[in-house]
Amino acid sequence: MKLVFIRHTSVDVSKGVCYGNTDINLAPSFPQEASAVKDNLSAYRFDKTFCSPLSRCVKLAEFCGYPEAIKDNRLKEINFGAWEMQSYDAIKDPTLQAWFDDYINVRPPQGESVKDQRKRLEDFIEEIKELNEESIIGVFTHGGILINALVVCGNKTYDEVYNDIPPYGSIIVIEV
Repeated sequence: MKLVFIRHTSVDVSKGVCYGNTDINLAPSFPQEASAVKDNLSAYRFDKTFCSPLSRCVKLAEFCGYPEAIKDNRLKEINFGAWEMQSYDAIKDPTLQAWFDDYINVRPPQGESVKDQRKRLEDFIEEIKELNEESIIGVFTHGGILINALVVCGNKTYDEVYNDIPPYGSIIVIEV
């Protein structure tokens, strides 16, 4: 089975802001970026498509011709909890340094860790493994899910992936 992960396009938010689970607008460049993603996806014929329920993924899936993509909460970006929509520089929470030191395991207050997000992705992958092994599955999602997919299925370490984060509009193909 092939999983084709598609990261949403640029968003309209200031750099350095924690916006994981917040449903924010896409950047004004969305039509141009989405056209490029759609062109790059023309090489694939998906047997089934899934997407995060956040509008930045839903809109890209629809633009690319997949309005029927199944919305799955497990494909959401990491939940920053109390830090959502705050700039890292503005966060005065003492947990912030612990999170920077161990983002894999430490949760923001009322949020989740990278490990929690990874567990959601692993549950999703286990469920879709029940589909035909020859299937090609399209997954419109977020950078955090792509990072975890590369670690879970791509034999990469978090250090390797975080040093080369897939940019907006990336398409990552992983064999499961």
